[in-house]
Amino acid sequence: MTNKKIGIVMGSNSDLVTMKEAINTLRKFGLNFDVNIISAHRSPEKVQSYAKGAEKKYEAIIAGAGGAAHLAGVIASLTPIPVIGVPMLTAGLGGLDSLLSMVQMPSGVPVPTMGIGKSGAINAAILAVQIVSVSNPKLRQKVIAYKKKLADEVTKKDTKTKKELELL
Repeated sequence: MTNKKIGIVMGSNSDLVTMKEAINTLRKFGLNFDVNIISAHRSPEKVQSYAKGAEKKYEAIIAGAGGAAHLAGVIASLTPIPVIGVPMLTAGLGGLDSLLSMVQMPSGVPVPTMGIGKSGAINAAILAVQIVSVSNPKLRQKVIAYKKKLADEVTKKDTKTKKELELL
């Protein structure tokens, strides 16, 4: 098991409400992580330093940003480790601006991008866990158990709904 962790970055502390979902999900899986607020536009030197040192510290990075949302792409351009984008819900365009900024990366700089907002943050954490689980069989078993739990919950909802509709 490596001592590396998951990096969580966001462009502003206002993104924390959404990114807490990723934090809570990583905690459920027992992964180590750290959190940093850095801005591709307001603190570009800090972003460059973070990205250039990332390979020594992280197995994956989850980057949440809104608006122009360049944070994930800038970091991905400077490090060989996976960077997962989480577009923030924005007031002006509902997060579509953030989403499009992340998914329209040029070839050679991939940023797997999740959905807008809280569900995207959760999925980013799950993807990070799955990336780490490739080389960690114990963690892989936790992922398998998590997916089974999701399936079991759907089965319970199906049964409950059928009973409510008197179909059973």
